Amino acid sequence: MLPIEYAQRICYMIIAVIGVPVNLVAIVILSRGKCGLSNCTTRYLVAMAAADLLVVITEVILWRISWYYFTGSFLDITPVCSVTFFLTRVSTDCSVWFTVIFTFDRFVAVCCQKLKTKYCTGRTAAVVLATSCILHCSKDVPHYFTLGPAELVDNVPWECIPIPAYYTEPGWMGFNWFDTVLTPLLPFAVILLLNAMTVRHILVASRVRKGVRSESKGENGSDPEMESRRKSVILLFTISGSFILLWLIYVIDSLYYSITGTYPGDYNDSLYTFQQIGYILQNFSCCTNTFIYGVTQSKFREQLKSAMTYPVTSIIQLFNGQNN
Repeated sequence: MLPIEYAQRICYMIIAVIGVPVNLVAIVILSRGKCGLSNCTTRYLVAMAAADLLVVITEVILWRISWYYFTGSFLDITPVCSVTFFLTRVSTDCSVWFTVIFTFDRFVAVCCQKLKTKYCTGRTAAVVLATSCILHCSKDVPHYFTLGPAELVDNVPWECIPIPAYYTEPGWMGFNWFDTVLTPLLPFAVILLLNAMTVRHILVASRVRKGVRSESKGENGSDPEMESRRKSVILLFTISGSFILLWLIYVIDSLYYSITGTYPGDYNDSLYTFQQIGYILQNFSCCTNTFIYGVTQSKFREQLKSAMTYPVTSIIQLFNGQNN
């Protein structure tokens, strides 16, 4: 067994132990709407946390950990693991594209003031998120048919391996290219582009506002609008920056595989290790957003502290009430 395979067992267990509770906490706290965020931003962040939670459950627990620790369980029956694989693809696609959608929403909020009032609303967010889910579910249906049984035991198909046609037939090869471009290559490029345009707009707008305020007041005082915009942009950049860094190795591997046409099963030890590190970091990205909210959003920290101290304060109040 390669060292990376030992590391995978440990890392995926850590991701599962951390990923489930932190995303549940994020969903609960954000859903209460007391973090000082707009309605549309709250909906995007809740959707991102829910998608990340599904990735941890399907990709990490049902797909990875079950294979390491529960070999031979019903999860290894071919129809079951094919459904699991389909769910991992849907949840991963939603997690990635919800980040893209959130990035676009913040781009509109910062750079397109006329469009902002119409687009940056809770209703629009709900429609965009629902449409994205439906499209990804439809797009990922073929993934169910990309896997076949590794063996038959008493006429029961066991385990899931890619069908040979997936790497040889033009139709499947075209689907593979389309799937790779749609996730993660296109989101990676779109996030970089939108962030670059947002930074450019902020720098230009900041210089203009400083000039106007300097002429009108003769000094550079505090600017509430720029301060509010700064907090919004910090949240955006930390989320998208974390996504870019943690998905970078996976993207490089996807480009290498797509350009060279190398079958992943033919990777040497070094390429295999590089690929698996990319998978680990990609899944770890589903655990980071809650920590980002805690660092960048003071009201989120307050709600988190309140939630953590609530059981203790309730017990204290209960004892005080009984003593009285």
